[in-house]
Amino acid sequence: MSYNIKLLVGFIGTAILVIFIGGLSHSISTGFAGFSGGFPFMIIAIIVCSAAIYDFWSECVRKK
Repeated sequence: MSYNIKLLVGFIGTAILVIFIGGLSHSISTGFAGFSGGFPFMIIAIIVCSAAIYDFWSECVRKK
């Protein structure tokens, strides 16, 4: 796959994942569970999004 296509598809996929996880974390923190119930999930969401962004950088952006 060419570098530009790999970069575009990787960016779109990572962006959709981060937006979904961020929205889910926000809804859990402000919704039914309240902030104290959503805080552990928010920490997990930050770790997962960080790992997804690092994987995008490692696979698509960094030239080998």
